[in-house]
Amino acid sequence: MALSDDQLDRYARHIILREIGGAGQQKLLRSKVLIVGAGGLGSPMLLYLAAAGVGTIGIIDDDVVDLSNLQRQIAHGTADIGVAKVRSAAEAAAEINPDVKVIEYHARLTAENIEEIIADYDLVTDGTDNFEIRFLLNDACYFAKKPLVSGAILQFDGQITTFKPYEEGANPCYRCLFPVPPPPDVAQTCGEAGVLGALAGVVGTLQAVEVVKELLTIGEGLSGRLLLYDALAAEVRKIKIPRDPACPLCSNNPTITDLSAHRHMK
Repeated sequence: MALSDDQLDRYARHIILREIGGAGQQKLLRSKVLIVGAGGLGSPMLLYLAAAGVGTIGIIDDDVVDLSNLQRQIAHGTADIGVAKVRSAAEAAAEINPDVKVIEYHARLTAENIEEIIADYDLVTDGTDNFEIRFLLNDACYFAKKPLVSGAILQFDGQITTFKPYEEGANPCYRCLFPVPPPPDVAQTCGEAGVLGALAGVVGTLQAVEVVKELLTIGEGLSGRLLLYDALAAEVRKIKIPRDPACPLCSNNPTITDLSAHRHMK
């Protein structure tokens, strides 16, 4: 697939990078990425991945745009209030780059539909604030052998990592980091605890960077490491995430062998 003159111009700053070049840009154009959540993290991820020329981007979210979203969810505008987030986000991506095909899933991700949806993608990203969905994504991506780039934000703190537990070596899964979901009275959402709007842009954009690195197999990824960003202190640090030898999913003696435990999700 040769790049057109317009594409050579559009992606010129990528093409002159030794690590990407014309071949890397062509690979991005052939790549397929699923973004789960069209909110604070999904918005910058979508816009930057579309700008980067990731050829097919799926985005799944069952919500509609609300006025309170606009403080951080930059793929949507005031005129989009009441519109399905996936529709608004797809239109924003199309404005940035007509090369990109955006597939809209105006639905909730469940154990019943996740396997069929993620099967078509090279990589999955998590932009949700729902622990049930995070555990479902972790397990489904493990069984499907799909890289999962995960991000989370709350108040002034953010974190990013990549999960590839199906690979040999020090590659833990989400359950190695968080064995069980926190109690409901502890697991606050952004709507309950608040969040700095620009923090979503920082973390979502860092996720987009990690997605491009994973697609092109360049640089050093975050599998086995958790990047923590403290916006108030202006500090970034990384910590190692060990693989749990007793993990119920990715250990040598797993007790989770399918998605049946998630079937109760509504």
